[in-house]
Amino acid sequence: MALTHDYTVSVEWTGNRGTGTSGYRDYTRDHVVRIDGLPDILGSADRTFRGDAGRHNPEQLLLTSLAQCHMLSYLHQAVKVGVVVVDYHDDATATMQTEGTGGRFTRAVLHPVVTVTEESMIEAATSAHHQAHLDCFIANSVNFPVDVEPTVILGGLERP
Repeated sequence: MALTHDYTVSVEWTGNRGTGTSGYRDYTRDHVVRIDGLPDILGSADRTFRGDAGRHNPEQLLLTSLAQCHMLSYLHQAVKVGVVVVDYHDDATATMQTEGTGGRFTRAVLHPVVTVTEESMIEAATSAHHQAHLDCFIANSVNFPVDVEPTVILGGLERP
């Protein structure tokens, strides 16, 4: 049985310098993303598109969503297959191409590095990325390839 989950966010443009969008350079791309009960996210456009480099941009947040979703799906899979993960980090990358006034993402690559506690877990830990990728809601929702290039290493129970 399919379940439906609804999400609500509020995005407010804060870049009116007093003349609105009277010209392309007359406003900033600054905005605030609000989600009830959570800290505000200060956003802007990518610096390339006249945005503030000190704020999050939508392109970064899309890649962030992919990396977070894979990580959370992966940690669930690790539990299911009996893998003890003690550290996880991902330096994800993505490529976007622009043409005219539009563009699109062409690829994202996740590079999760997972630390497990026993050498006998390495194979299962590596394999669990496949099912995690299939389970990731965000990866299933985009129309460009999301590749996963995992590394699994052996480490102790304490974090460095």
